[in-house]
Amino acid sequence: MIVAEGLPLTLRAYRMLTAAATPLAPALISHRLKHGKEHVTRLSERYGESKIARPPGPLIWVHGASVGELTAVIPLIERIRDRQFGILCTSGTVTSAKLAEQRLPKGVIHQFVALDAPRFVNRFFDHWRPDLALFVESDLWPNLIVTTAARRIPLILVNARLSERSFKRWRQMPGTIAALLRCFDLCLAQSPAHAARYRDLGAPCIATTGNLKLDVPDPPADPQRLAALEAAIGDRTVFAGASTHLGEEPVLIEAHRRLRSDFPRLLTIVAPRHPERGPGILELAHAASTKARLRSRGELPDGDTEIYVADTLGELGLIYRLAPVVFVGGSLVSHGGQNPIEPIKLGAAILHGPNVWNFAEIYTALDKTRGAESVGDVAELVTRAGAWLRDACERRLAVVVAREMVASLGGALEQTLAALDPYLMQIRLERRRPNA
Repeated sequence: MIVAEGLPLTLRAYRMLTAAATPLAPALISHRLKHGKEHVTRLSERYGESKIARPPGPLIWVHGASVGELTAVIPLIERIRDRQFGILCTSGTVTSAKLAEQRLPKGVIHQFVALDAPRFVNRFFDHWRPDLALFVESDLWPNLIVTTAARRIPLILVNARLSERSFKRWRQMPGTIAALLRCFDLCLAQSPAHAARYRDLGAPCIATTGNLKLDVPDPPADPQRLAALEAAIGDRTVFAGASTHLGEEPVLIEAHRRLRSDFPRLLTIVAPRHPERGPGILELAHAASTKARLRSRGELPDGDTEIYVADTLGELGLIYRLAPVVFVGGSLVSHGGQNPIEPIKLGAAILHGPNVWNFAEIYTALDKTRGAESVGDVAELVTRAGAWLRDACERRLAVVVAREMVASLGGALEQTLAALDPYLMQIRLERRRPNA
């Protein structure tokens, strides 16, 4: 464990600068609010304040940056909650807050994470007083981390990952990252490769427990909404682009234009990673002379709809159940790729771009076994999507291979729980002491 006085110059400077910038926080929050990045009735949470009282008894704090991290850790939260621990879950985006409202177990408290300034962070800790902190994947906020360690709260990094790109960046600041990682009692890495990167950067205690995203249950789908969308689509051929990022939608729209000569009744569903981009995607579709509809307006595709923009949250389960071929986004642009596991579990054949370093091990295994296919441009996307849409047998074979691969890599949830057990037991013992 280390405290603020033992920090390297870079982290001490960061703490001083964030403390000095505290008066600018309202302007930052106001700017984010105007761009739809804050929740208007929950702004106080960003300052470490809460309208919710701390529950009695032991409290486990789980923090994940956004939707992907929160989705991965929900089964872990459920298992810890089953052991009668109180749980506080924090995240940093409006979309993750909506997901928390939909899918967190009853009784779990969700809050927006406090801005990473000493005043707000200390206010957060003074109110919640967590007994254990679990950070998910790689969202490393220095003041949150240092303050957790300074207050002697056990801190564990779960489902830890670090891309090769991030690893190279951190190696340029070895003292800074080593000091942050020494604050963690334990680092539970997704794979040996991630574990090696954290070890090289100075994490003192590491175990490889696997990727929690491989153990997530099938994404839910509301039966009535599924039936309504199924009825609207009928027997049309369906292709989908899921979790797409800026710059990928024009490729999907052009792919649709080329594919429709072979599939005249083709419906292409585009589900952007950030739903607020829906209206802009609708404009792109219209500009490309394709007929499009927007799901956030309550519209279903009709017989003339070519591009259906699914700009809603928590409905990917609907799309994966209806589209036999899915392009997983964030992979043609320089983002690092999105999670392919959920569509695989629901029986979709997976296409992706070359930029998949966020899930490098999974995509490498999928591509090696032909459980997924990589495409580099619109021509390759049209070729591979068209082949799978035409040949159901070849498509189903890819799905079977992909599902077997995902199943073989599972087990992270149980291994993570086993690693956390000593800490949870210690919290129980300390709470039973007379003065606890």
